[in-house]
Amino acid sequence: MHHRIFSTLHNLKQDPSPLLDRPAIAAICRKIGHKWRACFFDPFNTFHVFLIQILHGNTAITHLSHLTGQVFSAAAYCKARARLPLAVFQALLRSIADSLLTATSDTGRWLGHRVFHVDGSAFSMPDTPELQAHFGQATGQRAGCGFPIAHILALFHAGTGMLLEVLTGPLYTHDMADVIRLHPMLVLGDVLVGDRGFCSFAHLALLFERGVHGVFRIHQRQIVDFTPGRAHRGSAGKKGLKGLPSSRWVRCLGVSDQVVAWLKPKTCPAWMTAEQYAALPEEMLIRELRYTIGGSGFRVREVTLATTLLDAELYTSAELAEVYRCRWQVETNLRHLKTTMKMDVLHCETVAGVSKELLMFALTYNLVRLVMLEASGRQKVAVERISFIDALRWLREARAGASLSKLVVNPDRPGRAEPRVRKRRPKSYPLMTQPRSELRAKLLKEKKAA
Repeated sequence: MHHRIFSTLHNLKQDPSPLLDRPAIAAICRKIGHKWRACFFDPFNTFHVFLIQILHGNTAITHLSHLTGQVFSAAAYCKARARLPLAVFQALLRSIADSLLTATSDTGRWLGHRVFHVDGSAFSMPDTPELQAHFGQATGQRAGCGFPIAHILALFHAGTGMLLEVLTGPLYTHDMADVIRLHPMLVLGDVLVGDRGFCSFAHLALLFERGVHGVFRIHQRQIVDFTPGRAHRGSAGKKGLKGLPSSRWVRCLGVSDQVVAWLKPKTCPAWMTAEQYAALPEEMLIRELRYTIGGSGFRVREVTLATTLLDAELYTSAELAEVYRCRWQVETNLRHLKTTMKMDVLHCETVAGVSKELLMFALTYNLVRLVMLEASGRQKVAVERISFIDALRWLREARAGASLSKLVVNPDRPGRAEPRVRKRRPKSYPLMTQPRSELRAKLLKEKKAA
């Protein structure tokens, strides 16, 4: 089965199969000091059976014998996955991401810049003591009545949709707590686009130090005033006055477009050390701009952005509005992972197993994205219009040596609006408010009484 996948990938222009073959995986294992014995479930076969499982929607282990044509027990497969170190999966994802990004770095550049999207999400997993202790569950749920939920932070390349890095942590982990770990993936001149959760003085200052630009939506609590020469908190005679912006006005660039000086807050963020925060500048120039969304169906009518791109002639308000509008693609990418590929609920029962499972989803997602990118070039359409699920099906079902067939192209529907409602009604069972053991005991007691 894995030989068929290799042969399929080999027909693509950007062929990642040498990075996933037996010598490459063996080299990674030796580099990290992992030893194994000669058996069917060596690192190579373990990885590729895992890949087949994810390609088929994280199917049941008992299904894998039918898919691979090999007879093995569920226990043997689970033990093999447990033996394979997490560092192997991390190295494989990094090697694939680096290889594909190098080959496609010019794809989808915006005004000469590489653009990256960052966003957070969550997924669920089995209710085991180890996972509950590490990830936690939603507040308001009694013990035994909910499932552990993990927080993830993902970095996508905007031009190709490739997933470059994915980080996981406990449910109530703020996006800013992990975003600094994504900065090494960015180089001079890159642009990072994110929502309100990533817009802060400290984050923009850290990006600026690396020569990376940020485009973020300003938090709704931050006061933005476009009045030229207006006062600010801390200015002469205005100390402590509420209702004034905390930034100092510098110059006007246009209607609802200005450069201001953001002043360094006195409080150090929880995700930074005091030494890191002390090294940041006392103020930095930030461009604030506001634009109106005119189309129907949008929940928000006005959007206010903060960016370190200060040149209003090169980076016009319209261009910045467009690059932020494309940020919505990260939501679609996460939906592909969680809904189309069924990553919403993982199956492993240990922290290490969940981490490996997550990385395998990321790696498989990138292989599907590679198929979409190839189809985009052949069919002369934008990569985001190639059907993700059709590319997934082709990669899953293509015969050995088969050339890439014509994939489904989604219609271009700018300004599309869909209500956030569900037509199909769920079953009308009550929610679990007591542990299953208590509910089971109650049922048995009622049966005896009857």
